[in-house]
Amino acid sequence: MTTVAAYAAPASKAPLERTTIERRAVREFDVLIDIKFAGICHSDIHQAREGWGEAIFPMVPGHEIAGIVSEVGPGVTRFKVGDRVGVGCLVDSCRECDNCKAGLEQHCTGGSVGTYNAIGKDGEPTYGGYAEKVVVDENFVVRVPEGLALDEAAPLLCAGITTYSPLKQWGAGPGKKVAVIGLGGLGHMGVKIAHALGAEVTVLSQSLRKKDDGLKLGADHYYATSDPKTFEELAGSFDLIVSTVSAPLDFGAYLSLLKTGGALVNVGAPEEPIALNLFSLIGGNKTLAGSMIGGIAETQEMLDFCAEHGIGAEIELIAASEINEAYERVLASDVRYRFVIDTATI
Repeated sequence: MTTVAAYAAPASKAPLERTTIERRAVREFDVLIDIKFAGICHSDIHQAREGWGEAIFPMVPGHEIAGIVSEVGPGVTRFKVGDRVGVGCLVDSCRECDNCKAGLEQHCTGGSVGTYNAIGKDGEPTYGGYAEKVVVDENFVVRVPEGLALDEAAPLLCAGITTYSPLKQWGAGPGKKVAVIGLGGLGHMGVKIAHALGAEVTVLSQSLRKKDDGLKLGADHYYATSDPKTFEELAGSFDLIVSTVSAPLDFGAYLSLLKTGGALVNVGAPEEPIALNLFSLIGGNKTLAGSMIGGIAETQEMLDFCAEHGIGAEIELIAASEINEAYERVLASDVRYRFVIDTATI
């Protein structure tokens, strides 16, 4: 066991505070990672405040982890000391079900293990990336290509893969019109990736406050959803809409923006249920779908794609002492566009 410094929420809705946690000894197939940077995802706030249900405390959030390998177990073949690596939302799965065998570990029917707020196969709670070090099985570690700065790569481990996966699955590319709802931590990555895939990209945001940013990030068009004319003007326009917001929307209104046969894919996870008139789906043969992160192989594919296209997250680097303030700023949409903790400050 190794004792490391970390920032944890001691109880639901409590401010995070500096503490120490125990990391397991390195096992045969484990990689010990010196964490350099950890992104702050809106999911961290949902879970630390039990917005998605009962949680495990104390909680060390963080599933956007980038760092350097400092030790490997004797059976490790994929990594060596000194490698630049990342860890996303998963640290284990059953590895035997059909989904795991298909590279869809995030949908493991035997139960995937989250990077934090979960119980590992050893019966111990998992602790995330707001810490100095982490020990992870090599099968759930990905390589950060040399072309990506580690601080800008950290948010790719959740925000990057969460948007890359549905954009790929639903065929974003040349000749396709794609809309991204929300220009936050997820949305700004969705815009960058959809643009790099060759799609015509539109941002649908509550206001035009971030319009200049959206266009710089790769959007071709930018509309305010608070303006009713937007929904009239864009009716029947899009092949694919990706919703990245964690607030309940009028999905009927957004479905009206799809072409016949188009898809609205939700990656944001509101705490409240939504109501939907199914005629908005039936008319136009439309699809309302969901997507959750991606498997390990697809996460590596995303990192390689981002390195090839020079895509990193737009970040605001903070000290660990600023985490609680950062949480409030995320809730106020006051971040351009992802907070990343410099873990040297823990």
